Amino acid sequence: MKAPDFWWRPRPTLAARLLSPVGAAYGAVTAARMRRPGAEGPLPVICIGNFTAGGAGKTPTAIAVGELLASFGEHPAFVTRGYGGSLAGPVVVDPACHTAAEVGDEPLLLARHFPTVVARDRHEGACEADRRGATVAVLDDGLQNPSLVKDLALAVVDAASGAGNGLCLPAGPLRAPLDRQFAQAHALVLVGTGEPGARVAALAQARGRPVFLGHLVPEPGAARLIAGRRLLAFAGIGRPEKFFATLADLGAEVVERAAFPDHHAFTEADVADLAARAAAGDLLPVTTEKDAVRLAALSGTAGEFLARVMVLPVALAFEGADRLRDLLHATVVHWRAQNDLT
Repeated sequence: MKAPDFWWRPRPTLAARLLSPVGAAYGAVTAARMRRPGAEGPLPVICIGNFTAGGAGKTPTAIAVGELLASFGEHPAFVTRGYGGSLAGPVVVDPACHTAAEVGDEPLLLARHFPTVVARDRHEGACEADRRGATVAVLDDGLQNPSLVKDLALAVVDAASGAGNGLCLPAGPLRAPLDRQFAQAHALVLVGTGEPGARVAALAQARGRPVFLGHLVPEPGAARLIAGRRLLAFAGIGRPEKFFATLADLGAEVVERAAFPDHHAFTEADVADLAARAAAGDLLPVTTEKDAVRLAALSGTAGEFLARVMVLPVALAFEGADRLRDLLHATVVHWRAQNDLT
């Protein structure tokens, strides 16, 4: 699904107002589900979720949290539903064998950093992570899913878009009313800068929730190769315009843009069109890591084009990372004390 522009307007448009009764019903159902009691897992559970549908920066946040956990001796494993994949799991992701069609695109990225378990049932996924020797389960998404008790839930917010128009799907981007979601989130991760995100951060602080600031940092080597080039930029992520803006910030000229829906399954026809546009303008094709793992399944003529595509990886850098590291450490220590483990 490609998010409609009216989701991100500060005030609801006519289309949003017409859809608001449906959104209110959807949000009420989700909020009620979020209040259900969950099962205790065999490991401390750190949830990386978001208030809105897509585009907040959960995947780089999850990786950064995993690295912070590893920095004080933990062995994290990611547990994810594997959106867009066919396997119900639990299955441990092997990037050398699995495809995005089987496990989803985000798990393939996560598995490059730490063991990753795809499981439609989050509790079973945490149990599989435990069997594989993990000491902490990092839940990628799942803030709105009550099946597993979360010892620390971090809500990731894109500062440029915040909570959008403040309405629930399909009238706006929220998965449930914001106040109901705050009740389930222990802290906020604000990615980037912007007034919409600042407003959400102020709401978090008013509720006593700590706010951690982070910025997406492009991989330096790729950034140097892209700077000053004329580009065909394409992406099928939650908010492709964020990717295009990043490229412009690096000093590239984004001549052509192609925005696809989030988790888009690229076809040979898509690639043929992109190849023709790049050739016509003598442009360097550039995409995201998440798109690249979905493109990897294509071959033949598509494979020849993809060999020329530049990929721009990004990582999340926290401001004052020690504060979040201390919170993660305290959460793990508290869980072990509660479960009589040392």
